[in-house]
Amino acid sequence: MQVSMTVNGKEVSADVEPRMLLVHFLRDELHMTGTHWGCDTSNCGACVVTVDGEPVKSCTMLAAMAAGHEIGTVEGLEVDGQLDPVQEGFMQCHGLQCGFCTPGMMLTAKALLERNPDPDEDTIREAISGQICRCTGYTTIVRSVQWAAAHPKGSEIGSSS
Repeated sequence: MQVSMTVNGKEVSADVEPRMLLVHFLRDELHMTGTHWGCDTSNCGACVVTVDGEPVKSCTMLAAMAAGHEIGTVEGLEVDGQLDPVQEGFMQCHGLQCGFCTPGMMLTAKALLERNPDPDEDTIREAISGQICRCTGYTTIVRSVQWAAAHPKGSEIGSSS
C-alpha cells in the first residue's frame, strides 16, 4: 500500500506492506537509523518519535496509521548545523552513556518542553517514565532536560549551568 507523511518537515511516500511498523518504515525505507528498535514489545521506549508533536513508541504504530501525519525523529532536531537545546543539554550534562535510549529520550524531552517550558524534576521524570535507560540512573537525563529548559532555542548556548 502507498503511504505518505511528513517526516522532519519533508514529504515522503513509499509503497509498504500494510503490517509494516512505523519504526521499520523509518529505519528500513527512509534509512533514518536514529530511531532505535529495542524490545519489540513497546516496553523500552527506544523507538520513540513524535507524531503531530506527541511522543509515540513507533513499534506500536503501523506506518499506514502515520499517513498524513507529521513525524519527528532525532535526525530532525538539529537544524542548519545548530543543535537543538535538548541535544545540547544531553551533551553538556552527560545525559547519555551507551546512547541507545537517547534519541527517544530527546524526543520525549522536546515534546515535554514544547508543552511545559519550565518543568520541575517530578514532571520530567513522569514524562520519561515510559522509557528505559539501563546506564544513567536517569539523574543526568533529568539534568539534561533542565539544562535545555534553562537554555531555550535562540538563547546564548555554550556555557554549562
